[in-house]
Amino acid sequence: MSYIRKIKRGNKVYLAEVEGKRINGKVVQRHIRYVGKQADGVTILSTSMSDVQVEQVKLYGPLLVLNYLAQEISLAEHLGEYGNELLSMVYAHCLDYESVNQMPDWFEKTDLNMLLDLEGLTEKRLLGALDFFEKSDTEVLQSKIFESVKKRYPIKNSGVVYDVTNTYLYGKKCPLGKEGKDKEGVRGRPLIQIGLAVTQEEGIPVFHKTFDGNIHDSKTFQDVITSFGQYDFKPGGLCVYDRGITSGRNILDIKALQWDTLCGVAFNSKIERLWHDILAGGNLEQYDNHVRLKDSVFYVVTERYEIGGVSGELALCFNAQQQRRLRESRYEEIRAAQVLLQNKKPIKEGLGKFFDKQGSLIKSKLREVEVFDGCSCIFCTRSMPKEEMLRLYFDKDIVEKAFHSIKGITNLQPIRHWLSNRVKAHVFVCYLSYLLLSLLKYRLGKIEISAEDALRELMTMYKVYLRDTKNVFKLSRVVTLTKKQELILKTLDKKLLKL
Repeated sequence: MSYIRKIKRGNKVYLAEVEGKRINGKVVQRHIRYVGKQADGVTILSTSMSDVQVEQVKLYGPLLVLNYLAQEISLAEHLGEYGNELLSMVYAHCLDYESVNQMPDWFEKTDLNMLLDLEGLTEKRLLGALDFFEKSDTEVLQSKIFESVKKRYPIKNSGVVYDVTNTYLYGKKCPLGKEGKDKEGVRGRPLIQIGLAVTQEEGIPVFHKTFDGNIHDSKTFQDVITSFGQYDFKPGGLCVYDRGITSGRNILDIKALQWDTLCGVAFNSKIERLWHDILAGGNLEQYDNHVRLKDSVFYVVTERYEIGGVSGELALCFNAQQQRRLRESRYEEIRAAQVLLQNKKPIKEGLGKFFDKQGSLIKSKLREVEVFDGCSCIFCTRSMPKEEMLRLYFDKDIVEKAFHSIKGITNLQPIRHWLSNRVKAHVFVCYLSYLLLSLLKYRLGKIEISAEDALRELMTMYKVYLRDTKNVFKLSRVVTLTKKQELILKTLDKKLLKL
């Protein structure tokens, strides 16, 4: 297919129709004819506009931005032989991806053939691209990608936040899918676990891992710890994670890496005794214990504590807002359960302890549970003010927001593959999509536009292909930009305004 090339000679820019052909793996251009020139940014055709017709209108703006971010970190080069095919899937997952078999049709509506130098896409080629991951050392691949990110972005080496979520598979053929504790509360679905680490300050993903759906969160972390050495983390970093991951062994292993731990801690008999003593004293809600975190107020008491042979500070935190929310939610669930029991129907798992055999509420059981409503515990092996401890721990929702984006925006679920390698490949592609979204968010921080809103704004930035019916040449023009579109492109790189 021919296209228009700009040729600069002195202070003048000429337009020529050229044809690109791939010879021995390289694209060679062949001049066909002169078609016009540019003056002061205005295209002057050597033919009458009455002879020009619109041939195609293609999606351009969001793909231009995503491709720019991918080029910054040499993502296609890292992905190897199928780099451009995989990038097309990564970009689609950032926008309106549906399935592999619909990708070829979507591709034809975009300008990716020019941006990625792809003649076209087939479902077979895309599936072959997904199979690339089976032949690759994905640990090494992620490490190389993150190194490229660090070279381009001033990432602070202060620490990482790690969390685990699960997602469900479409169908039950994949051996990775196991019935486990579904975090969306749906029973019976085959699940896989996904562990994700993001940088503490920027929220940029460092690496991910995929596990069987029935593995406990704390056990997934053992595999994660072994990966830390590949990412050139300097000693003295902080690893932040939720209480479901906390174990003595994990804390000890993190300490062996010369890192510190900041984690949630589940209640045990020793911690319950500490809380009973504090609550019985009646001195918790006083000025010295008062900590404000954004719109929430905590009352915090600290104690020296040891987990897994590692000494640290245990922060016992009380939040009245959380107490109120928990009780209101529990009361609503109990009321709903009472109705179900009256109608001889099963109730939500975990609520049975509040009822006797006749379906009557046991209020003493309810009071036992309510004692620690609003109470939580945080453990840290590094000495720091309790205000900072709470801020760093409760800001870990940065990884929860990442999971929300991966599941929702990048269309992670449901996973419609049944081969284990393709399931993992699908997760990897969604991970890369989120990586680009996080980089875009970082770059747009100055103008306070989210990555999702920016891409949505650019969806009306089309490239229009024109055809001269007389001379049979093609010319492309980008539609006039809105002020907001100009601002987005200018914030990323002024050069994008000229592409």
